[in-house]
Amino acid sequence: MEKALLNIGFGNTVVAERVVGIVAPNSAPMKRLKDEAREERRLIDATHGRRTRSIIVMDSNHIVLSAIQAETVSQRYTTLKE
Repeated sequence: MEKALLNIGFGNTVVAERVVGIVAPNSAPMKRLKDEAREERRLIDATHGRRTRSIIVMDSNHIVLSAIQAETVSQRYTTLKE
């Protein structure tokens, strides 16, 4: 059973079929989502100390931070689905 992996930057991947959403981190609701996930220990920081440029919401209720632009991650996701 082979799973498609989505590259989220700097050698980090997530299982593509587990992704619920890919969003930009700029809005207040997304900042609140990130803060709540951090408090509940559901936050995975894959930015390697760089600025967060996208938030990936997983079906396991985990929030993954990426330093790659949301548009770029979305394009990679779309390419995997084709």
